[in-house]
Amino acid sequence: MTVADTRARFVGLVDLACDSMGGKAIACEDDFFAGMENLTKDAPAIFLPDEYTDRGKWMDGWESRRKRVKGTDWCVVKLGAPGVIRGVDIDTAHFLGNHPPFASLEGSADGESWTMLIPPSPLRPGSQNLFSVLDAGVYTHVRLTLFPDGGVARLRVYGEVRAEWAPNEDATVPANRDEVDLVAVKHGGLALACSDAFFGPMNNLIAPGRAANMGGGWETRRRLGRPYDDRPDWILLRLGARGTLGLVEVDTNHFKGNFPDRCALDGIDAPDATVPELLESDAWKRALPEQKLRAHERHFFRDQLADAGPFTHVRLWIYPDGGISRLRLFGTRA
Repeated sequence: MTVADTRARFVGLVDLACDSMGGKAIACEDDFFAGMENLTKDAPAIFLPDEYTDRGKWMDGWESRRKRVKGTDWCVVKLGAPGVIRGVDIDTAHFLGNHPPFASLEGSADGESWTMLIPPSPLRPGSQNLFSVLDAGVYTHVRLTLFPDGGVARLRVYGEVRAEWAPNEDATVPANRDEVDLVAVKHGGLALACSDAFFGPMNNLIAPGRAANMGGGWETRRRLGRPYDDRPDWILLRLGARGTLGLVEVDTNHFKGNFPDRCALDGIDAPDATVPELLESDAWKRALPEQKLRAHERHFFRDQLADAGPFTHVRLWIYPDGGISRLRLFGTRA
């Protein structure tokens, strides 16, 4: 178990490029020293001082060889979901004497025609390099260009998902054919606030697929007085579209000695409300009454739903604390 990631990030946005979202580096000019696939890893880059390969120092990132002719190196990343890009982090963690002095970023809606999002800009070594993007386009690919060469640990592309809605095709989920996951991050769902996220970030809860380990979920810390203090932890989420619930899945995958004892779900129909207004509102309805949870298991609730909506936001309560791997809300868009 690891503590919360304290790197700087663009709060309220989704990393469209990370591998947990489905992002993937698909082509590059050169990755002689370190593979391009490292660029989109969800975990922070690490450094192993005594680790070498037959090509040189092992590095957790993408690193090209030293150029002996004029030119640039580039890498194309396919985003995990189409989206409007608002911010970028070109992270050169652990690349000190081998980072690129300048880099640029372009976006594409088809992987062929490119729009400049960040012009060639200086990079600091061994650091996060944060850039804001003022562009309203929806992109599916980005191209990172190094001037002239060097190494980048991670590329984070923060933005707003523009959903491509698809029916549920997971045979292990007892959802109807016309029901879609209304809260999935790939459908535009977004975690807005929570009581605590010490061990696992909020948006892990609605990430694609099942978590690979306990660090892939949302987990709160233990607090003084618990388990005798039964005040619940909570997380507030915006649905990708206003909709009516049909099936709720709460997955405690990998959470064995630290899963919540119980959970409950509230919903509200307030499309224009701010986060403070949502937290203070009296208009919440109990969608799913308190339900007992078990360790390391997928729980499905359909007949237990007390109110199906329509809702624009939900708040999941966990009693008293602990970790949830995934929350899925299958339903129909209103």
